[in-house]
Amino acid sequence: MNADGCHLGQNDMSILEARKIIGNKIIGITCHNSIKLANNALKNKADYLAFGAFNSSKTKKVKYKASINLLKRVRKITKNPIVAIGGINSNNYKKLLLNKANFLAISGYIWNNKKLKPIEAIKKIK
Repeated sequence: MNADGCHLGQNDMSILEARKIIGNKIIGITCHNSIKLANNALKNKADYLAFGAFNSSKTKKVKYKASINLLKRVRKITKNPIVAIGGINSNNYKKLLLNKANFLAISGYIWNNKKLKPIEAIKKIK
């Protein structure tokens, strides 16, 4: 595929196994709402850490709830990029960016928006 990298969930293969397959490409890992999972991912050389859900979501059932305080705590232990996920929309995305999230994973707001077409939804969060 020649992708830039991959994202691993907690039930996927380990970072070390993925690194053997894709080499020196980007590997991110889901850390839910856990500093322990983040530390483990960093120890195994994850390139970015994903946390969430920060808000309720219709895209996926929310099993883990992450907080703004978690973003601040994670930023103190790493300079690696942080991805925020879960129920992100035009009303709540700025708070995540202002509190140290580097990237936002936004799905439902763009693709399942009953009021806006995908391009219109994207423009609202630029």
